[in-house]
This record gives sequence, C-alpha cells and structure tokens, in this order.
Amino acid sequence: MGEGEVEKAKMGARPIVKLGIFLISHSSFVSVICLITAIVALLLLPVLAKNTYISENALMPGSGNSMLSTQDVSEANKLVKDLAHLYLRSPIESQQVIGQYMSGLDAEVTYQKFYPQLNQFHPLHFFTNSDSGISSNNMNCSSLGINTVGIIRAPRGDGKEAIVLVTPYNPEKNGVGEALSLGIAYSVFSLLSRVTWLAKDIVWLVADSRYGEHSAVDAWLREYHDPVFHGDGIIDSEACNESNTTTELEQKLYVDKKFYSGFRRAGTMAAALVIKVAEDGNHFEDILNIYAEASNGQMPNLDLINIVNYLAVHKQGLRIQVKKIWSLLGFRWLNTLGVIFESVGQIARSLNPQWKFGIPASEYVEGTATLASSLYYQGLGVPTGPHGAFRDYQIDAITLEISPKVSHSKTTMHNDFILRGGRLLEGVVRSINNLLEKFHQSFFLYLLTSPSKFVSVGVYMIPFVLLVTPLPLVAASLHIDASKSTTPQTTEGDVSRKSWKWLNSARKVFVIHLWGVVVALLPYFLCRMPNNNLTTNFTLWGLLSAFSLRILYLLLGSPVFEVSTSQPEKREWARLKSVTTTAAFIGLSLMSVINFATAEIGALFIIPICLMVRPLKLDAQARSLRTLLRATCNLVLGLIAFPPVAYVLLKLVFDDFDCFNVGEYWNWVESLWAWNSATYLYVGIVHLPCWALCMHILFHPC
Repeated sequence: MGEGEVEKAKMGARPIVKLGIFLISHSSFVSVICLITAIVALLLLPVLAKNTYISENALMPGSGNSMLSTQDVSEANKLVKDLAHLYLRSPIESQQVIGQYMSGLDAEVTYQKFYPQLNQFHPLHFFTNSDSGISSNNMNCSSLGINTVGIIRAPRGDGKEAIVLVTPYNPEKNGVGEALSLGIAYSVFSLLSRVTWLAKDIVWLVADSRYGEHSAVDAWLREYHDPVFHGDGIIDSEACNESNTTTELEQKLYVDKKFYSGFRRAGTMAAALVIKVAEDGNHFEDILNIYAEASNGQMPNLDLINIVNYLAVHKQGLRIQVKKIWSLLGFRWLNTLGVIFESVGQIARSLNPQWKFGIPASEYVEGTATLASSLYYQGLGVPTGPHGAFRDYQIDAITLEISPKVSHSKTTMHNDFILRGGRLLEGVVRSINNLLEKFHQSFFLYLLTSPSKFVSVGVYMIPFVLLVTPLPLVAASLHIDASKSTTPQTTEGDVSRKSWKWLNSARKVFVIHLWGVVVALLPYFLCRMPNNNLTTNFTLWGLLSAFSLRILYLLLGSPVFEVSTSQPEKREWARLKSVTTTAAFIGLSLMSVINFATAEIGALFIIPICLMVRPLKLDAQARSLRTLLRATCNLVLGLIAFPPVAYVLLKLVFDDFDCFNVGEYWNWVESLWAWNSATYLYVGIVHLPCWALCMHILFHPC
C-alpha cells in the first residue's frame, strides 16, 4: 500500500480510529498528561469524599431506648474481678469461670479444642480453603487451645440467622483490658438472654488468644463452616484426655446439665463484632477505634461502620477514630496543598453557591492521612484484626477497640465504662437484629477519609485508570516504530520475518514471568528447611531466585544474559519494552479487580519505570544533559520499584519505624501466606517480572 493510499485510508477512518491514531502517535505527551492528572486526581480524593449515610432503612439505629441495666453491669464487673483474682493461676480456671457465667444465663455452653495453625506456605492455599496442614510432629497436648462458646437461642427466631460477638482472651496474660472486654460482652449477653424482641441467635465466642487472636477465631470458623470428621496429621483428642485439659472444664457443667458436648452451631452469621479494650488509655477522652480492613483489601458493608459511628457519637458520646498515617500530618507541603484547595473552593462558591468544592486545610490533611492509611492497609493484603477471618466467609465484621480515658487501676470507674460500652454494643446488635436479609444496600468498595466520610469505587478508580492508560498507548507506539523498515528495499520474506519478530520478545517476557512463578513457589521448599531464621530464609530466597533465572536461561534459551550479539538490532529493546508494558497493563488491570489498593500502589511504583526505561548505552552515546538526567531517573526508579526496596519505603513513610531488618520482609510474606492474600501473587508474578524486564532493557547492549 503506497503513502497516498495510507493517507486516504486515514481520511476515511472513523473518528474513534482517528483519535486512537492521534493518541498513539503522541504517546509520550499523552503519558505525561495522564500521569500528572492521575497524581492530581489522587490528591483530590479527600476533597471529593462524601458524607456517610445509612442506606438500609431497616437498621434504625438508636430508635429504641437502651435496656441495659446497672444490675447487668454489676454482674459483668463481678466477672472482671473474678478473672483478676485468677491471675498467675491455671488458664483452665479462667475458662471454667467464663463457662459458668455463661451457663448461669441458660446459654448453650461448649468448648472447642483446636491446635494453632502452622504458618506454612502451600501454593494451593491461594486458590482453595483447604487445611493448611498441621504437623503432628510439632503438636502436643500443651499446645492445645480452647475456645469458650455460648449461644442464646432467639425467642422470635427460627435458628437460621445469628449475630456473633467475639472477645479475644489470653488466660495466661489476664490483662485488665481483656477482662473489661469480657465484662462488656457479658453485660450485653446477659441482657439478650432475657429480651423478647431478639430475632437472631446470639453467639459469644471467647477466643483463646494464646497463639494469636486470628488463629483462634479462624479455627472456630473453620469448624463452624467446614467440619472435619477425620483428619490426618491431627492429634487424636482422646490422647489429650490424660492431661485433663477439658475434663476439668466440663465436669461442673456436666453435673448441672448445662454443658453441651460436641460442636454447637447457630444460623447463618449476619454480622460479627470483635470487642477489645486497649490496655493503655489516652487520659483525655474515651475513644473508639474501628478496624475494618480484611485480607485482599476486603471491607465490610459500609452500613455496619455507619451504625457504629452513629450510636457511638450521638448516643454514647465517644470519639471515633480510624487508622491514619500520623507522619503525614507534619508534612508542610500537604498543608500548603490543603490551603490551595480551600482557596479554590472559596472561589468556586463565590462564583456559584451550588458548587460544593473544597474543604478546610486541616480537614484535608486529616483526610489525606486517613485515606493513605486505608489505601496502605488494604494494599498490604493483611487484616488489621481478628475480624478478617470472617470476611473469608463473606461475613461482615469489624473490630471495635475502646480506649478509656481513665486508668484500668481505678476500679470504681469500671461500672460506668462497662455501661457505656455495653449500651453501644446493645444498640449495634439491636440494629443488626432488625435486618431481614444480609447487608447489601451500602458500599463494599470504598476508602475512608474519616469515620463519617468515604470515597466510593466510582471516584477512586479514576486515578488508577489515568495511571494505566499510557501503557497500551506506549506499547502500540513502540511496536509500530520497531516494525518500521530500516532499509529502503525489503523483500516479501523480510516483511514476513519482521512481522513475527514480536513473538521473540513475547517469548522472553513469558520466560521471565515463568521465573516469577518459580520465585513465588520457592518459599514452599524453604519453609521445610529446619533451624532457619528470617534473615537466612530471605537471603536463600534471593540467591535461589537469581540461580533459577540462570537455569531458565539455559533450559529455554532466553537471551536475557547475553552481553553482545553478532548483529544486535537497534530496535529489539523497543519490541521488548512494548510487550513488557502490555504485560504490566494486563497484570495491573487484573489485580485491580481483586484488590484495588494493591494495584494502585503497585502502579505508582512500576508504571514510571515501564514508561521511562531506555537502554543506558543509548543515553551514554548521546552525551547530553537531557539523556544524563533520563539515565539517572531510570536508575533511581529501577531501585525504588524493586519489591523489597518498595516495601521498606512504604514502611518508612506509613509505619514510621526507625530500623529495618531483611527478616521483616520475610515476616510480611509469611503473613500474606497465612491470609491467602493475592498481594503475594501480584508481587511474585506481575511486579517482580516486569521490574526484571525493565532492568534488562535498561542494561540492553543495543
């Protein structure tokens, strides 16, 4: 086809095709505009946040007067004192006291024996809910955990729905804060055993947190939903009878005929509330901290947070807090940006009072710190509390941690504290009890900027879309440029050969992503090596990863390590970059469906190097200030995008910790295994291979 025919075809093309051709031909300019706009849109999210509202009318928070009496509180305070007297005594006695208090309310009381889940990597755990494999060689009767469970059957219910209250409790530690959380839960449990309006069963789980809070909750949920009638590698419970682990607990309840053998269940869980009391108060005011993030960035229905916020603020006078990045509050540039947005908002309102744009600078800084925290903890892929175990079963759950303003040592103030906490919990349970179906009206995909403001999925996806938009445009532009003929005359065979050259680049990209799969599977074997510490595991992981890359090169013939070729093609790196940016675009797009926060953070690290990378040799040959700056930027961006370095930078900015050990990265990786987080798959199969390919392009021999 001649040049005239090409121009004629362009003239007759549809407008959408013309737009595509224009964007591809100006991909560099469009990329700069998109990246700048994406950063601005990301910084504007706190300004665009909406006030929260309760979508489900049936919840009706605060519509009824509290029925929690001082008698309930007195009995709860008695439980707190009884547990305090058992300090430094057998943990079994604490469990027995709790079980007796439950049985005194005519609740169905059971004890669940479980063994702590080994944090052992298995690749299938990311795709199945199979047991993670408890090693009988490392388990014995001394490692037995015991959950105490009480169930109240609803007088107006049919046993098909339930509300779960969870109080983590370590009988060996026996802290005052944990005892107070038990007192709050008991006061409400006592009230609910007498009311006539209850339509859902109430399950009170006292989770044995000696081996971790989430381990006990997860063990109970597994047994609740996926009962195991036989299992290999698990200690026979009869083998532990000689140690009298549970017989001491069951003896008195068996006599009173208030103990139910076997595992007892209620109905489908409508919601779950984890109640905790901070060991150290703030000495200024009572604060309620809400933790909502679960694995893979999952969040509970926003209505659940809304009713807690409404009841705590308007009924109990508590101050609500969600996690925020405190270090961001001191950034001057952030405060300056808030002042600018506030001024723009004032100008907009002066032009048209209907334009509600802009918020006070202080509110903007607070909102940005909270938004960054929400994005960060969702992106890490690890729950912020034991409530995360419920989201794996599609159960809405949050952790409520109350930080009292008075010291725990002032026992005279315990009654007032339990009363306020109990009435809050009563109101939340009463609202959930009103539901005729599961939470569904409000949002499941959102970012919080404060307890009463949120950014919905339709808004926070805009920065991500702007970030990834340049990737396919640059890929198409590079492919077209690399496909252009370098000689004035070409034969039909040359055209055919050049039209398939992209397959060679695709093969290299496939090999590197295959290497990423190998790197992701290596911990499966490292975990089976005895007596390895965190630093050793991380070091071996790095060495084996580099070695496996070399093996793949030898087996599959991928010329990743070739220093020179007989006739190196000048545009070979461009085709490789084209396929790499395409792979990054596909990987980030897929990850945004699973966990948007991980995709957003990953895009901020990997997209700049994918767009800017260029062989250092070409920049060195140009010998200009522009190419020198570009080469320097590529080296810096390449260092920042390396996953361990990116993790350290995130920890420095968001967690504000002073020193870093390479074992910390391995610890984080282990937490991703434990929660089957897709963030691990993204880092190993998408981010790391794309980074390696960018480094190969950067040091390409040209």
